[in-house]
Amino acid sequence: MKAESEAPPDPNKTGHKSKPTGVPKDKAQRNFTDPESRIMKGSECFVQGYNAQAAVDADSQVIVAQQLTPNGSDMHQMVPLLHEIRKQNGRQAEEISADAGYCSEHNLRELSRPQIRGYVASRWQKTNLAGSKDQKPPDGVGKYVRAMWQRLRRGTHRSRYRLRKQVVEPVFGQIKQARGFRQFLLRGETKVAGEWSLLCTAHNLLKLAAVTG
Repeated sequence: MKAESEAPPDPNKTGHKSKPTGVPKDKAQRNFTDPESRIMKGSECFVQGYNAQAAVDADSQVIVAQQLTPNGSDMHQMVPLLHEIRKQNGRQAEEISADAGYCSEHNLRELSRPQIRGYVASRWQKTNLAGSKDQKPPDGVGKYVRAMWQRLRRGTHRSRYRLRKQVVEPVFGQIKQARGFRQFLLRGETKVAGEWSLLCTAHNLLKLAAVTG
């Protein structure tokens, strides 16, 4: 806050918001245990934590890329994960599936550039893609989002999007339930990112050991 109040005006900003005064707002919150973490919406309640990301190979359930961020939104994590897949594996994925949290015009446009076949649900589609109850996107929706909506709607229950739940969800279930991981033990984004990386490595080693054993 102090740094923002003392900084010179930003010529790139076109908004008309007043310059920060350096005084916290009445509703401002800060976690003294881990100030780098953020309040995020969980499955049943709000939690203080981080957003752990993983890209999983459909055949082996091996994690091929992982990241951790204090941003609770998944929408900004797809492109970084795609870059991480190429970096870690030396080649890019040919096909991906993701839920509606990753759906945006920017993300789908980025998918089209390296010619990745994407199956990304929109918020106007039922996740089970069972049929005609899907809402039609409004007129203002971009062409990439609309094209993806049409692709998944044409596929209905035969769409390859249906494979998402049997690829990614079991991996998080195995980490949380089978191995008993329910919360990070370290504090600070760098340390927690290292902890998540170790958890993903342990998962992969167990998967590989099961195959070779």
